Amino acid sequence: MAFRKIDRLLFGTPGIPASTIPRDTLNGIKQVKKLGLDAMELEFVQSVNINETLAPKVKEAALKHDVVLTCHGQYFVNLASLERAKIDASMKRMVDAARRVHEVGGWSVTWHAAFFQGRSKDQVYKIVKENFGKVLKTLRDEGINDVWLRPETTGKETQWGDLAETIKLSQDFEGVLPCIDFAHLHARYNGTNNTTKEFRQIMETIEKGLGKEGLHNMHIQIAGINYGPKGEKNHLNLKDSDLNWQEILKVWKEFDIRGVVIDESPNIEGDALLMQKYYKSLK
Repeated sequence: MAFRKIDRLLFGTPGIPASTIPRDTLNGIKQVKKLGLDAMELEFVQSVNINETLAPKVKEAALKHDVVLTCHGQYFVNLASLERAKIDASMKRMVDAARRVHEVGGWSVTWHAAFFQGRSKDQVYKIVKENFGKVLKTLRDEGINDVWLRPETTGKETQWGDLAETIKLSQDFEGVLPCIDFAHLHARYNGTNNTTKEFRQIMETIEKGLGKEGLHNMHIQIAGINYGPKGEKNHLNLKDSDLNWQEILKVWKEFDIRGVVIDESPNIEGDALLMQKYYKSLK
């Protein structure tokens, strides 16, 4: 594997910053750097919206401005669908996204991997593992071995992707690590995972399962979040949420984690800058 090494914790935006004029990917990368941030997440959630012609230009801009690119893959992925055609389409979407992330020089790509649809956790895990493995093999056969593929921790218990499941999948495959979404972990269980003790437990679980590699190559998503008994409802700005984000950052500092943090708040760059400033103030 030939992954880029990141020696500190970088903060970035979920897509093109709102202050970008004109608002396109190349200008977005420039604006991220102008704002003093270090990363930008490509939003492939509806489709792979960077074509083959633009990809080399995106790569050049990211290198020029020293901005790390991550990616949120398509929402229309279910590796454990009850319909074989939907599984095949999901795997194709994942390959298409990862291939383009490779072409732009990106570091990491993540998806919500599956739904339980009334089946047991063990049964769905086996299906997800089999099909995730097929995606990996396709990419490795193409020589793509420089992009982390990441199952994301999800915000509803009907979705495959609790912390243990994403760690286990990462143990089963080289080149796979979880994307830890702290807002989802908070919302998934209707408001738990919101104390210093719980944040430490999350980090200790990652370290126990994946070692220092897991802590030093983190792809994190975070935002304010609205939730209920069934889990996630929608994202909020940090100030409008009960997420104890400052304590989260203190625990990150305590564990000396490295990688990329993407703040998915609606105000895009506002909360990313807020978190970066606070993190830098911690001793």
